[in-house]
Amino acid sequence: MKYIFDLHQTMLDHSLILVYEGEFTQEITKSVLAMAERNMDSSGEESSIKRKVFNVMVECLQNIVKHADDVEENHSAIFMIGKHENEYLIVSGNPILKGDIDGLNKKLENINSLDKDGLKALYKDIIKNTQISDKGGAGLGFVDMARKSGRPLEFDFIDMDDKYSFFCLKTSISRA
Repeated sequence: MKYIFDLHQTMLDHSLILVYEGEFTQEITKSVLAMAERNMDSSGEESSIKRKVFNVMVECLQNIVKHADDVEENHSAIFMIGKHENEYLIVSGNPILKGDIDGLNKKLENINSLDKDGLKALYKDIIKNTQISDKGGAGLGFVDMARKSGRPLEFDFIDMDDKYSFFCLKTSISRA
């Protein structure tokens, strides 16, 4: 039973206000968003900050749901939101095919290399010139997350087995 206390302590140490691990569906996504929204409402968070946090959360959760079909085995994903004095941290993790890492890494490195105007131009370019994929995305999510946060996206790929890696993504939103 000590693991329960250890988990609780870890959540306190990292100022985590919501953690969900498991299967992600549209219904679960709606519930997670509603819980986070209630938490921000009850703490009296400014509406402009709430909108940014909510937008980034939606993009993270949609990314997990859209790419869950790529994973053959039942590998669950994780979503966390933490609230520190000066910022919100939105963290997600999900299995991805190792063959997808290079393209995703290049896309994220490119996004992180751009300033505010560069991100805006990339966003407009994607809207103007990109077809919607069969998964329902046009590649705007990560760009939008970087625009809303005003900071680089932190990410990593951790080996799981021969076929999959665990993609970890962290976005921070300033409360100032």
